[in-house]
Amino acid sequence: MKKSLVILISLMLMAVISACGGGTANNAEESPSQNANSTNGAGEASGTVTYQPESGPVEIPAKPERIVALSYAPNVISLGGTLVGVDQWTQNNRLFTDKLKGIEVVSEGDLEKISALEPDLIIAGTEMKNVAELSKIAPTIAYTWGKLDYLEQQLEIGKILNKEEEAQTWIDDFKQRAEAIGKEIKAKHGEDVTVTVFETDSKNFYVFGSNWARGTEILYQAMGLGMPEKVTQDALGPGYYTLSQEVIPEYAGDFIVISRPGSGDNSFMDTKIWKNIPAVKDNKVIEIDTEASTYSDPISLESMMDIFKKGFLGEE
Repeated sequence: MKKSLVILISLMLMAVISACGGGTANNAEESPSQNANSTNGAGEASGTVTYQPESGPVEIPAKPERIVALSYAPNVISLGGTLVGVDQWTQNNRLFTDKLKGIEVVSEGDLEKISALEPDLIIAGTEMKNVAELSKIAPTIAYTWGKLDYLEQQLEIGKILNKEEEAQTWIDDFKQRAEAIGKEIKAKHGEDVTVTVFETDSKNFYVFGSNWARGTEILYQAMGLGMPEKVTQDALGPGYYTLSQEVIPEYAGDFIVISRPGSGDNSFMDTKIWKNIPAVKDNKVIEIDTEASTYSDPISLESMMDIFKKGFLGEE
């Protein structure tokens, strides 16, 4: 009897231990989702992903829904991102005015105002002084302007908006169309045709290299058009070069693209220096609006490509 009782008690203890062990195993299976942020698949489970900008990894929403864009707002707009705050310069750009109705205008110093917008993502520039403070409000990604080329930048915005495939599709299509137009221009005006991009404000004159907006990326990179030697020498490296009006003819190519603000001083166009430039005499001057050409996002690029196609080829 005693021996039977010992065996019975032993069997009961084994059953209890087995049951406890099974419970531990089940809890272990649940722990990855409970500790999602410590695993690669965790971000998606919790609605976040890890993005790797130049400053280091940042946990951001998988699908941001309240974005404050202090920089690169046009890129966000082009991909249908949901903005709640935007910089003044973008708001004043006629290409985006209608798309930004009801969106708050903010600057990097408007910390309280930005916080009140309850953003789930902030996009900024590394040159901004308040990036650390912005990061306390919401996950903040900061880019250095020009570190990525204009197409790489669009792709990165696509990644953070969960629209990388859409961004890449536009990039591939844009490059193909721009290259084709470039070939048409060379076929009509010569393989060695050159173009210069000037800009003037009320005080200064500038000439631009190949990556300073104003359509330079389209003309020199995507279309493959030539750059005059003096422009290559002085503006290609730094991106732009300040000129006096007296030396403008030295930098003028076969075609001139002139960027002017809508309310700027146009008196230079009445000077002998300007009127005697061969491209001006030959009516090979293409005018663009400064306010609508200072970005290199898809909307700005498509607008300028239409202008250039008409200016170089005479096509609508």
